[in-house]
Amino acid sequence: MPRCQDDSNLGYQLWSLALVPCTARVLYANDLRFTFIPILQGLLERLDSGEVVVGDGSFLLTLEKRGYVKAGLWTPEAVVEHPDAVRQLHMEFLRAGSDVMQTFTFSASEDNMGSQWEAVNTAACDLAREVADKGDALVAGGICQTSLYAHHKDEVRIKKLFRLQLEIFARKNVDFLIAEYFEHAVEAVWAVEVLKESGKPVAATMCIGPEGDMHGVTPGECAVKLVKAGASVVGVNCQFGPWTSLKTMSLMKEALQAAGLKAHFMVQSLGFHMPDCGKGGFLDLPEYPFVLEPRVATRWDIQKYAREAYNLGVRYIGGCCGFEPYHIRAIAEELAPERGFLPLASEKHGSWGSGLSTHTKPWIRARARREYWENLRPASGRPLCPSLSKPDA
Repeated sequence: MPRCQDDSNLGYQLWSLALVPCTARVLYANDLRFTFIPILQGLLERLDSGEVVVGDGSFLLTLEKRGYVKAGLWTPEAVVEHPDAVRQLHMEFLRAGSDVMQTFTFSASEDNMGSQWEAVNTAACDLAREVADKGDALVAGGICQTSLYAHHKDEVRIKKLFRLQLEIFARKNVDFLIAEYFEHAVEAVWAVEVLKESGKPVAATMCIGPEGDMHGVTPGECAVKLVKAGASVVGVNCQFGPWTSLKTMSLMKEALQAAGLKAHFMVQSLGFHMPDCGKGGFLDLPEYPFVLEPRVATRWDIQKYAREAYNLGVRYIGGCCGFEPYHIRAIAEELAPERGFLPLASEKHGSWGSGLSTHTKPWIRARARREYWENLRPASGRPLCPSLSKPDA
């Protein structure tokens, strides 16, 4: 049976789990040291057992800010040109609590990358595996919508592009596959059908809000189509903020239940507040992509997002654009009671600001409590700026 240790400074009950030996993981929390020996299981084994799987976060926007990705096509040459930068970001997510190292292969299909596509996909797999092996993390090979679908809708040609990437993922023996960032249910179904050919578990996420895909297919209908195509995990990623994404997840869950279908649920929202998005998501807002900082979610916002996702029945919880490592740490900390441990990065982070209790100024010491941060309404510091924008499209 698990043994509970209660540390009032952390505000968590931390479970020390006696598990089958595999890869030792030592986690620290304040002055306490906990050693966990996890079972190195696959994605579906983890989800089937009720385990929370914490995803990773932002690569494109984060590496653009750091000077390693160029805005526009948003292609991931950085895995070849600047592997240390990509490796470092993977490491930050692992330390923050990510259970999955997703290959940095967004838009890395042949139609976007030309002759570079094979080297980029290969290097991305190697980097993800290198970091995953430093912890108890899985490697996910990721594909996304193509640039061809909007103009040609050529199923044979598009599936060929997916298969080229899949061949690299199979050769590198990734643990599972993700079809992410699809605006059209039809193309997402094609992606799932191809990925299922590998025999590995497939997760599929649409980049849609409650209004559905660009052809008017509802979120519920999208989920049903993806599960029937063979996806074991379905959900949404990118384009919308945490609360809109969870609303969309609720619609997917309701539809699958009504259809008598079963699947695990996955959400990887933006790390920004986007209540003013239209159907096209944050791409249509005038601040995209270079002036999104005023909209960044706080760590406390993300703890609330994680809890609401968990309560909704979502067990694969991560982030997309704007989701920094400290946001991933917030998910891992919020769900520490359910997961049984804190991430390594929590060694330097007191629960709900508890570390402030040592500050020299009394008014700052007074902020070392959950109630303060939960009830704070943060100012933007921009008195002449509106709180919301009007989408350009």
